[in-house]
Amino acid sequence: MLATDPLDAAFAALADPTRRAILSRLGQGEMTLTDLARPFPMSAQAVAKHLRVLEKAGLISRGRAAQKKPCRLEPEGLKRVDDWLARHRALWETRLDRLGAYLRETDPDGAA
Repeated sequence: MLATDPLDAAFAALADPTRRAILSRLGQGEMTLTDLARPFPMSAQAVAKHLRVLEKAGLISRGRAAQKKPCRLEPEGLKRVDDWLARHRALWETRLDRLGAYLRETDPDGAA
């Protein structure tokens, strides 16, 4: 992944359904690579590659606890994505509200 902007990297990471599933699983709490890889029909090495993409995008972090490296969600990385979506959601909600008001004005009988 060559995305240098944190938001671009996050969206690129989120484009893959396996990585989204990993994030959903991490919503339950910290997990090791072994725990995360268990439900996926792929090798632990393949899951590790997905984890590296998520980590580079700032969506997860990987700790060091003895021999294990627990993975956890990084709220700040997810907040960047949520903030961007919220700005665009507000813009489109405003536009759709204006369109609805216009349609009600132009068709007072409600046939539209």
